[in-house]
Amino acid sequence: MPYRYEIRLSGEGGQGLVLAGLILAEAAAIYDGINATQTQAYGPESRGGASKSEVIISDEEIDYPKATQIDLLLALTQEACNKYWPDLKDSGALVVDSSRVTELPKGGFKIYHLPIIETAKDQIGKAVVANIVSLGVITAISGVVSREAVEKAVRARVPKGTEELNWRALEAGFKLAHAQTG
Repeated sequence: MPYRYEIRLSGEGGQGLVLAGLILAEAAAIYDGINATQTQAYGPESRGGASKSEVIISDEEIDYPKATQIDLLLALTQEACNKYWPDLKDSGALVVDSSRVTELPKGGFKIYHLPIIETAKDQIGKAVVANIVSLGVITAISGVVSREAVEKAVRARVPKGTEELNWRALEAGFKLAHAQTG
């Protein structure tokens, strides 16, 4: 049976979710050698409006690049969670920021209620790297791409001069997920 894994990263403009989606797709396609696509959508404003980035990873050609049956949903805001959780499979995973998402939907999916933004602020010193913390969490929880591939993709994609900051953020995400999953 063909393998297809759909991920939606959602929140608000300015949280770096498009960059996170690009990094995840590149990790799969370039470094792990699996088929991947990435698409994005913004609300009417670039900062503060609704934002999502979708990544599809498959062992076959991807004929439709939009996510319709989500395996993993990241929601960094309550609005994003409310809007996108109905597309989540019952067997999927919902990863939410515990400081911004307090009303959790009911379903058969597994919920990871994690302090993603707080971790970026408190452990790394910058909330702007919450997207990279999220990548560490997603990689550890899903296993859809290898840790090594995500590490390489982060180093290749983040702005020059921020590699160490983003590396620490990625590590913090891995640790956050492992603390939750054991």
